[in-house]
Amino acid sequence: MTFKRLETQALLDLKGPQEALGAWAGNALPPFPDRPNSKTEAGGVTLMFIGPDHWLLRADLDHEAPLETALRPAEAPPEISLVRVSDTLAWFRITGPDASEVMAVACPMDLHDSRFGPEAASFTEAFALRALVTRCKGGFDVAVEQSFGPMVTDCLARITA
Repeated sequence: MTFKRLETQALLDLKGPQEALGAWAGNALPPFPDRPNSKTEAGGVTLMFIGPDHWLLRADLDHEAPLETALRPAEAPPEISLVRVSDTLAWFRITGPDASEVMAVACPMDLHDSRFGPEAASFTEAFALRALVTRCKGGFDVAVEQSFGPMVTDCLARITA
């Protein structure tokens, strides 16, 4: 089992009716997920459905400027909100054959459950902190508020030692 702190991710918080967001964004977004707590991916960009009329758009940081150019947050109509929040979260990748066991210590959500499959993305807790958990190849990505990054690094180091 390994973990690593990921580089800062491009992250945009999207709010508003799906139809209005889709009309504004055109083809700049992956298809909208069809159910809450799930994600879709296209072209290196992930769209996560995290609440009613609420999505997070995630990509590598080099996608941030092109996404902002395509989505034009400052020009968005009043019924939608597009806000860059890239620097608010610290991301960790936990992979390997024991990744589920590490997450069982870190997180109260039952991630063994078949409902938390490869397309899953949900806010929960990790080490008693609000955390976004999603699947990645071979394990999980976990995001917590940036200021808690060192603490989560320490916790993961202790679990995996």
